[in-house]
Amino acid sequence: MTIAGVATAYPPYKYDQQTLLPALQRHWASRIDDPAFMQRLQARVGLETRYLALPLDQYYSLNTFGQANDHWIRVGTELGQQALCHALSRAGLSTSDLGAVFFTSITGISAPSIDARLINRMNLPRTIKRVPIFGLGCVAGAACISRAADYVLAYPDQVAAVLSVELCSLTLQQDDTSIANMVSSSLFGDGAAAVLLAGAACEAWGPKVLTTRSAFYPDTEHVMGWDISEKGFRIVLSRDVPEVIFQNLASDVDEFLAENNLSRSDVGAWVLHTGGPRILEATARALDLPDHALDVSWECLRRRGNLSSASVLAVLEEFMQKRRPDAGTYGLLAAMGPGFCAELILLQW
Repeated sequence: MTIAGVATAYPPYKYDQQTLLPALQRHWASRIDDPAFMQRLQARVGLETRYLALPLDQYYSLNTFGQANDHWIRVGTELGQQALCHALSRAGLSTSDLGAVFFTSITGISAPSIDARLINRMNLPRTIKRVPIFGLGCVAGAACISRAADYVLAYPDQVAAVLSVELCSLTLQQDDTSIANMVSSSLFGDGAAAVLLAGAACEAWGPKVLTTRSAFYPDTEHVMGWDISEKGFRIVLSRDVPEVIFQNLASDVDEFLAENNLSRSDVGAWVLHTGGPRILEATARALDLPDHALDVSWECLRRRGNLSSASVLAVLEEFMQKRRPDAGTYGLLAAMGPGFCAELILLQW
């Protein structure tokens, strides 16, 4: 199985943190005890720029979940098409080559789902198998690659597409002054990503997917997710997330690598989800990674923020397009998300 192509797409509205911070401060200043808290929080997350689905001034008029979700459908369909077209072009493939599409998002809902809308817009095969996935959050990009790998293992002469669309800014709860919501408003950005996975019988050039592993951590469902109400998605983000990662990730990674006669020292490319500074720090500490091992993840975080399920796919694109490892190098693609859970994918360039 080969990752034949990957591409991201972003809205045209790009803002630096120095522009976003005053807007957030004006909005919440009268409702929080320490208005300077937002400034300290922005400094702590270390972002430089983020993309937003809408011009900044339009967010103040989003009064209902329905309004925000309509924008999610419209913008998400446009970005999904851009990402998938770009990935196909990079891989030298056409829409007719696709046998399945695994679509994921945690920031909006629609029926039919966005992948169905793209069948009409892009003239995808009428026989394409559709697998829309909701609820996996930040882990979903990696999980969908794993499920697509399962698919092309069964159908080695086919190509499966993974498509992630995340418009996190449209989930912002304007009347929620919780720490979790303020962290979310400072950290998450918008974007889409597509990955093409080719079966063993297909001609494709890119890193090989050798094997995958899922890991679920019992009784941790409280640490991350959504509380869903008539106002939409309200973030659940516990301070325990870094500790859950630190306590569990290393043993799962070591067992996974050992099953393939490898150890951490054999991994030359760490393709990890850009969850945020505390997540990346906890990951590096748990795995005792060498200096600069997560430089690509840190760079993607600084330039785009956390894109939820699309984040790890953006890191994969950076490796494939600009920092491709030497032939034969082993890589570990990993992400974590609601459940709490992790998805691990062993790559070889």
